[in-house]
Amino acid sequence: MLAQIKQKLDHAQPLGRDAALWLLTGADLLTLGQLADGVRRSMHPDRCVSFVVDRNVNYTNVCTTKCRFCAFYRDQTHSEAYVLSYDQIFNKVQELVDHGGTQLLMQGGLHPDLKIDWFESLFSELRQRYPMVQIHSLSPAEVTHVARLSGISMPECLRRLQRAGLQSLPGGGAEILVDEVRQEISPNKIGWQDWAAVMREAHRLGMPTTATMMFGAGERAEDIVEHLFRVRELQDELGGFTAFIPWTYQPGNTALGGEQASGVEYLQVLALSRVILDNVPNIQASWVTQGAHMAQIALFFGANDLGGTMLEENVVAAAGVDFRLSQEEIVELARGAGFRPVRRTTTYAILEEY
Repeated sequence: MLAQIKQKLDHAQPLGRDAALWLLTGADLLTLGQLADGVRRSMHPDRCVSFVVDRNVNYTNVCTTKCRFCAFYRDQTHSEAYVLSYDQIFNKVQELVDHGGTQLLMQGGLHPDLKIDWFESLFSELRQRYPMVQIHSLSPAEVTHVARLSGISMPECLRRLQRAGLQSLPGGGAEILVDEVRQEISPNKIGWQDWAAVMREAHRLGMPTTATMMFGAGERAEDIVEHLFRVRELQDELGGFTAFIPWTYQPGNTALGGEQASGVEYLQVLALSRVILDNVPNIQASWVTQGAHMAQIALFFGANDLGGTMLEENVVAAAGVDFRLSQEEIVELARGAGFRPVRRTTTYAILEEY
């Protein structure tokens, strides 16, 4: 099997599901890592490692979905429930701009009262005040929820948000794109087809997006493989995914509980992502969940991007994981691994080399 896989990769031929499953369950870690590193080198021969200066603003922690893997959400009547005011959000974005930031990653819970006019007014004001910042916000679950709450179709919701100033979508809420798994860990959330429908519509509108995977919450190896192929097949349609970001479930303070995936499992899935997603240009290492040292190792297992500096991050931190890296530390992390760090935009245009 390994010889056949190497031959296909040498000729830039895509692998099938059987080969992917064998790589995940039958190949040793270093062999898989070498294959992924080879794909990375062929796609990114310049040895650059990119990152974006951004901030993750969680505009509300109120959520009706109540996913079992989430430690961040609160009921609307909970003493810790909140919705940020526009002024609070503007102050956070101003701090981002003061740090030279170019990306606003705004995500929150599925609040029962926040309809599309709340987001239209916010995005319009943000575009006027901070034209240098890309509004890279709202997961497919949020877009779908806002559309339903507002009594409009999902495509119309996206078009209106885009006109107001939304420029690109993060791929959050993907978890595992297999509905049997989703029913176990997030039964009230949209299914994988609804997630895909939002991404298709965004790509039709010319809005780039990312795709993610949260794994380690009880799914099978076959489910991980299926997730990757569903992302690859979506990318074949319209090509709107700029990056893929796999990260591990963080069990602390969650209803689901359980154990956290190991570093070996993280590197296996990351490397497999690079090998299988031959049509997605960038693979992002998740230092937010893995820490700096594992993120550095990930650069030799297929990753070419270190994501954002994240001046603020609350969702993963709610599960008891609080890795922090400054811009200078990210630069040194990449440089220390023998790569050339570069600061980028949301859409991977290079802004600065170090």
